[in-house]
Amino acid sequence: MSALDHYDVIRSPVITEKSTAASEHNKIVFQVSRTATKPQIKAAIESLFKVKVTGVNTLVRKGKNKRFRGVAGRQSDIKRAIVTLEEGHSIDVTTGL
Repeated sequence: MSALDHYDVIRSPVITEKSTAASEHNKIVFQVSRTATKPQIKAAIESLFKVKVTGVNTLVRKGKNKRFRGVAGRQSDIKRAIVTLEEGHSIDVTTGL
């Protein structure tokens, strides 16, 4: 896989209260491609950030129905990956890649 492919797998870090609390336990949350598999996510994180990954958990947040100015719409589904890093490794998601 080339670096461009890795950037296609990893979309962006998720910066919320819950993900910040998880970072204290060596867990980082990323928004990933809907078609990405756990081995692809692990390979992308390890090559882009030069860290060792011990586990990857994924979840799909279903899109919500929303209204904007009276027009009904639907948000798309979002896949997130919770990546567990080996002890001693860390990723600072507040800085750019």
